[in-house]
Amino acid sequence: MGRLLPRLEPAPDGAAALPLLIFAVTGMGGIGKTALAVEAAHQACAKGWFPGGTLFVDLRGYDDAPVTADQAVLALLDALGVRGPDLPQTTARQYDTYRTLLAERQDRTLLILDNTSDPSQFLPLLPGTDHHRVLITSRDRPDTLSVRLIDLETLAPDDSAALVTRALHDADERDDRPSREPDALRELTSLCGHLPLALQIAAAMLRRRRHRDIASLVTEIKEAADPTAVLDNGSRGTDLYGRSLVLRPVLETSYRRLPPDQARLLRLLALAPGTETGAEAVAALADLDMGAALGLLEDLAATHLVTPVQGGGGPASGVRWRLHDLVRAFGVRVVAGDAELVEEGEAARGRVLEFYCRWADAADGRLRWLPGRPEPERFADRAQALGWLDGERAGLVAAVQWAEEERYADAAVWLAACLARYLHWRRSFDDSITVGRAAREAAHRAGDPHREAIAWNNLGSALREAGRVEEAIDAHTRARDLYQAAGDHHREPHAWNNLGSALREAGRVEEAIDAHTRARDLYQAAGDHHREAHAWNNLGSALAEAGRAEEAVDAHTRARDLYQAAGDHHGEGIAWNNLGGALREAGRVGEAVEAYGRALEICREFEDWYRAGRTLHNLALAHEVAHHPSDARACWLQSADAYTRANAPTEATQARTRAEEQQ
Repeated sequence: MGRLLPRLEPAPDGAAALPLLIFAVTGMGGIGKTALAVEAAHQACAKGWFPGGTLFVDLRGYDDAPVTADQAVLALLDALGVRGPDLPQTTARQYDTYRTLLAERQDRTLLILDNTSDPSQFLPLLPGTDHHRVLITSRDRPDTLSVRLIDLETLAPDDSAALVTRALHDADERDDRPSREPDALRELTSLCGHLPLALQIAAAMLRRRRHRDIASLVTEIKEAADPTAVLDNGSRGTDLYGRSLVLRPVLETSYRRLPPDQARLLRLLALAPGTETGAEAVAALADLDMGAALGLLEDLAATHLVTPVQGGGGPASGVRWRLHDLVRAFGVRVVAGDAELVEEGEAARGRVLEFYCRWADAADGRLRWLPGRPEPERFADRAQALGWLDGERAGLVAAVQWAEEERYADAAVWLAACLARYLHWRRSFDDSITVGRAAREAAHRAGDPHREAIAWNNLGSALREAGRVEEAIDAHTRARDLYQAAGDHHREPHAWNNLGSALREAGRVEEAIDAHTRARDLYQAAGDHHREAHAWNNLGSALAEAGRAEEAVDAHTRARDLYQAAGDHHGEGIAWNNLGGALREAGRVGEAVEAYGRALEICREFEDWYRAGRTLHNLALAHEVAHHPSDARACWLQSADAYTRANAPTEATQARTRAEEQQ
């Protein structure tokens, strides 16, 4: 309302009239265009802006038989008092009379042409003077005309909850379900996609189910394959404008009006993984070149069936595209009802999965790349690889879960392996666990112990980082046993090394030392000196925890040197940090401060803000031991900032608390 109402205000006395007289409220079906237009008209008339009142006509642009301009002009003439014998007999004379009446009408009037689908419905009805104002509503954006557009979006969560609450209280002020079930109310509005029409239907259903709780409707919608089926089956009656409160016909009419290529893309987008899809992934999904895919996406956006989501102000190819949840559910239902469309959809999902596997593998290769190795394709540096993975993350994680379908299992399991390092880097442990479990189950069903072991190992690392240490120990033990059974001595030490870290987290330090030692020996035997550095590094941490500080110093020094020899600068930074800890435990505080400083430089170079926060944490402890409170406080504050950048609020709060204690 705040965007529309000011535009209807007349120009001040003596000022030139606004040259633009057409305003359009656009948005997907059910978004509340008519309600906004009518409410704006009421408020504008109440302010005295339109003493001539409002002329309203519903053009029913998305019905099977839309109202034509020739039909609409008769209704408008009737509203202007021209009827019976005064009505001209020919269409041309009817238009002449209509325009003449508006031109002679001194009282400023607002003309609302509601629910238009084509300019031919409203262009002949425009007054020939800028004295009056015209407001149209449409699901399509009239980009070819000089029209001031107001695109409506779905409601904010709080506004959605308020709409349902108000609807229930208006019917019965004693209805306290919204206050008793705030979480269920929030979930209901989310299931309705915050679409006003869906929310009105849900509220109407709740009014009829006066003695049932909101949670019961939530459960019913969640258990249904298509939320629109539940809402439409439970809907009755009409809205304030005499329209049926039903969702599916609204979506069907919008879908039927699409050209075949747009309809195909909409169906395929409904099958895409994740809630938003990048243009490249859309092109792969639809087997189109980028230009064709972008053109169709822009056409669908003009009908408000697809929403562009701008990411960081980049070029059009960087825009992401989102389907409303109810449009997505509708599209899935359309595909499921036709065998040919099912086959088309399966092929599309295979293409997008292949696209994700190729570039996730390349991005993972860049994250793991060391000097002297072949350059991965596409991504010139870590920042590019991380940027692509960040943008596609939701789709990548969702695509891995297709592993439960045999057709996609192999590719999805491979995709999961490509994502393990990235998700660990971003500390996305919930996603890591989801991905790990999907890959493990698919590999087990396929009878592939090698890939199952990889999945168990990655899952164990995610569980450990999430604080679920006993589950992590079990996962790494399972991975180790599978590697041993398969005779895979190349990867067996990975499981031993990770098992050692989990055992150390569980307080089983001596067992951890044994596991890391076993991993180190296996890596040495295989001549894998880079991964041998991982084992030395973890072994040093376990030795430090066992109180064997000087041995820990030696272990971390070995790790640092091996990382340096391999050109793994990031690994070297981790070793410097751990070496600092061992030196501090050994009472060599000055050397520890120097080691932490080297570690911090590398963390900042890689923008590894979580490890930067941890290094600064350790550096603050070293300054406290050295009785340098001001230096310690500065490090605590810097640690809090680094943890904040790493999205680690708990650690950031703890660091700020420690800084306050130094005052």
